[in-house]
Amino acid sequence: MPYPTQENSLRPQAGAESGDQTSQVVEHFFRHEAGRLHGALLRMLGPQNLTLAEDVAQEALLRAMRTWSIGGFPANPSAWITRVAMNLAKDALRHRKMAFAKEADVITHFEQIMPAPLSPSADEGNEQIRDDSLRLMFVCCHPLIAPDAQVMLALKMLCGFSTAEIARAFMSNEAGIEKLLTRTKQRIRNANIGFVIPEPHELAERLDGVLAALYLLFNEGYKASGGERLLREELSQEAIRLTTILVEHPAGDTPRSHALLAFMLLTAARFPSRLDEQGELLRLDDQDRSKWDAKLISQGLLHLAASANGSELSEYHLQAGIAACHCTALDFASTDWGRILRHYDELLRLKSSPMVALNRAVAVAHLHGAQAALDAIAAIPERSRLESHYLLHAVKGELHWRLGQHRAAADCFRRALQLAHVGPEQVYLSRMVERCADAGPEQRSRSA
Repeated sequence: MPYPTQENSLRPQAGAESGDQTSQVVEHFFRHEAGRLHGALLRMLGPQNLTLAEDVAQEALLRAMRTWSIGGFPANPSAWITRVAMNLAKDALRHRKMAFAKEADVITHFEQIMPAPLSPSADEGNEQIRDDSLRLMFVCCHPLIAPDAQVMLALKMLCGFSTAEIARAFMSNEAGIEKLLTRTKQRIRNANIGFVIPEPHELAERLDGVLAALYLLFNEGYKASGGERLLREELSQEAIRLTTILVEHPAGDTPRSHALLAFMLLTAARFPSRLDEQGELLRLDDQDRSKWDAKLISQGLLHLAASANGSELSEYHLQAGIAACHCTALDFASTDWGRILRHYDELLRLKSSPMVALNRAVAVAHLHGAQAALDAIAAIPERSRLESHYLLHAVKGELHWRLGQHRAAADCFRRALQLAHVGPEQVYLSRMVERCADAGPEQRSRSA
């Protein structure tokens, strides 16, 4: 799986409409470059102007979309958008200077706000993180920021996530996320948190937030929270790229980091078979395993082995273990569902989560039948948090279908369809509703 680069990420695809193609390419480019661009702006503007940096980056993106759709891509897109962003920042600061000319702390000219190079002493010896995006991620995960807010800020600043995407990732509402992000930015301003590379002894304590953000970034690529594309491989590739950089740095060379990278690689290996030729969703038992990427599986298993050093057992170890069970099974029938269920039980002991409990119920279905899985779902603590997520109703629909309870299955699939945000999922759920209608009267419960 090639990692996106400036050259291949901006290469036009044959057959695409010019305007739509440009919008898609610019979106990909912006997400890939978001961390570097925000980092450059924050280096210039300072942390007290974090919101301004976001606004400038967004305006630069809009100008790129307008200009490139007419005149084509520039020779160096990264330099083009950076130059536009820097000029916009200068203009904004001139306006601010005029509006607040009487304040003693007004910056008299643009060059004076340029901070010194980021921690030059920490860069010596090639021991510090070289990737600007990863630097920014560590900065977002400052210990003065609440853990959830760390991840949200990293997704916003590093990955270009919208508020709506973050809200879906956290199963929350947009208004609440927006308020939390606003408070976080205010906290950064009030505490004068600097956007500098953390000292080596600080890097380890910030690792949890970094790993959580990378995990969410990968998952948004694995299963997008909205839009017409189920897979957004460029996001997962970016997560793999950043996590690879992380594990190659002394501060990130930990069992947890290797476990997370193993999970990503083993999961990404199955990407080529998740959709059919028409772009429609395929269930795991319908996927062509010959299309799975053997190289990624091999790399993932190597990192899973590296994660076994020491006695640490994290949620990433267990997620990687589940992914390995799928990747090493010769076919669907030989999947070790008992081992998968044990991994989910351990996951719930480490971190209670209704979504993990729902995934556990799927393993229960394969081991003990659909009714046992429905009972497990009914017993999920905080199940109400899942009511607004399509997956709860989709899983219940599948289980009722397997029991021959077509009316109940149809009701669940209809509710899931109302809540689904992604095109291929909507198509799949619509077909399941039709399938239930075509199945006729209720059948007696059958073994699942």
